[in-house]
Amino acid sequence: MELSILIARIASVLYLSMSLGAFFNADYFGRLAEDMYKNAAMTCLGGLMAVILGFLIVSYHNVWRKDWTVLITIIGWLALVKGVLILAFPQFLQRLSEPFLTGGGLRVFPYVTLALGLLFAYFGFARRRA
Repeated sequence: MELSILIARIASVLYLSMSLGAFFNADYFGRLAEDMYKNAAMTCLGGLMAVILGFLIVSYHNVWRKDWTVLITIIGWLALVKGVLILAFPQFLQRLSEPFLTGGGLRVFPYVTLALGLLFAYFGFARRRA
């Protein structure tokens, strides 16, 4: 459970930071998403980071319980699969991601990251331990 709390705390800080950035500097996040796939080195680096983080979470936190900790496992698996797809099929993943990286997707992004950040902040920092 301690690992779950640590990962929840890290995830909350990351998601809340991205949410604040997206709320107050939406243009920057739009350019960031656009530039990611234009630069092959950044695409590869993003894929490598996703594989490493996903693999670490899946290796050390592959928990399939009916509680909040399963969210961490699901995010780990999604990161691992996304990283593999970025490295193996970058153009395919770019086309698949396009609706999320433009227009409506960018308008929803800050709210989704805010919700995830608050959820993980609750479980990582505020919730009483049994």
